[in-house]
Amino acid sequence: MKDLRVLVVGMARSGIAVAKLLSRHGAIVRINDSKRAAELGSALDELKEFETIEWRLGEPAQDLLDGMDMLLISPGIPIDHPVVLRAQEMDIQVTGELEVALRLAMGKLIAITGTNGKTTTTTLVGEIMKNAGKLTHVVGNIGRAVSEIAFDSRPDDAIVCEVSSFQLETVRDLHPEIAAILNISEDHLYRHHTMENYIAHKARIFANQDKNDVLVLNYDDPALREMAALAKAKIAWFSRQNVVPFGAFVMGESIVFGGIDECRQICPISEIALPGAHNLENALAATAIAMAADVPPPVIRHTLRTFQGVEHRLELVRELDGVRYINDSKGTNVDSTTKAIEAMDRPTVLLLGGRNQNAQFDQLAKVVSNGAIELVVLLGETANEIEQALIKAGFTNYTHAGYDLRKAVELAQGLACSGMNVLLSPACKSFDMFSDFEERGKVFKHIVGELGQLQA
Repeated sequence: MKDLRVLVVGMARSGIAVAKLLSRHGAIVRINDSKRAAELGSALDELKEFETIEWRLGEPAQDLLDGMDMLLISPGIPIDHPVVLRAQEMDIQVTGELEVALRLAMGKLIAITGTNGKTTTTTLVGEIMKNAGKLTHVVGNIGRAVSEIAFDSRPDDAIVCEVSSFQLETVRDLHPEIAAILNISEDHLYRHHTMENYIAHKARIFANQDKNDVLVLNYDDPALREMAALAKAKIAWFSRQNVVPFGAFVMGESIVFGGIDECRQICPISEIALPGAHNLENALAATAIAMAADVPPPVIRHTLRTFQGVEHRLELVRELDGVRYINDSKGTNVDSTTKAIEAMDRPTVLLLGGRNQNAQFDQLAKVVSNGAIELVVLLGETANEIEQALIKAGFTNYTHAGYDLRKAVELAQGLACSGMNVLLSPACKSFDMFSDFEERGKVFKHIVGELGQLQA
């Protein structure tokens, strides 16, 4: 990277981290964001010590490409953005933070993607690797940029990386020793345009693997069974519903690992701390990944028994007057919310709706009408669209809260009785009301935390 001239566009967490990393490796860095320095506040203070970083904030990125060897874009910038198209015309390499940081990082790379379950599975695998005695970095789309750990990483470390389809748009040399695709369902089509494009981006996670590597795939997902034909790596399957040729599956009441003829017990299902069928799938995926990484089965079992989950994913916030309030703000698409509904073991009031992302809600409406959902509180951009889908499915027990999450929670509180759940699982992105799903979840938890005080 020494003396390489790099334009870094996008000064969020990963952009700041990679600018520092490149500078520490001797690159000449120019940083850019649509916001000016005053709008970004103190976020960039840590870059002031690097004399080789040139600040060009608030300027059109496509005007800053002259003399550059590389354009490095944040995951939020699509590959059809004008700056990307201009760089390609100028024969400037286009890449992302993940690609560059992993070139410079050292350690065994485990890369995990999929439409749903990425964060839970990545965190769970990270815990397994830590419990196995490895110095482990849990990074990527999960919130901590790879660039934050790349400079100080060592060959014996474990790098467990959550990878999004946005990040996979710009990878070229990505080569994980263990890669995993958990599932494929409709998501992000406002950006990827077609399911074919979306699936192709996901497949890039294993494009550079060879026969010495391992690819973990969901046997219960038809798209992934087809995708396996493209792989050069060894396949380790996981399945909640089938016996697999080789991998992690359910036999009797336990997770086992092996093949049809010979397998070993890993953990009784009753001992897994995470609730729900979707979390059984996450546990199976994590088991297959950990076994591929040569983790002893007792370590896997211990972690499955003790791991309590991640924030914003079926997170129990509190119980008030016999009603459980559950934060599933990470339920940003139809499939994820469907799994959350299926995990409900009590009558439930569901808070549903958010930013429209060209999703179809008919199937979700059928799940709502046939499941534990007693009432739906609709909010955000998609409220009317979801209402029509519910009516079509014969479900009419719903109400509207506009663009007011507090009103939605208060409505749900008034409608829920002791022995019920109130579940925030919007099936939509958060951008109509919040900066991201994390802010939405934190606001929900704050509102729920105040409910008792408001009553007092």
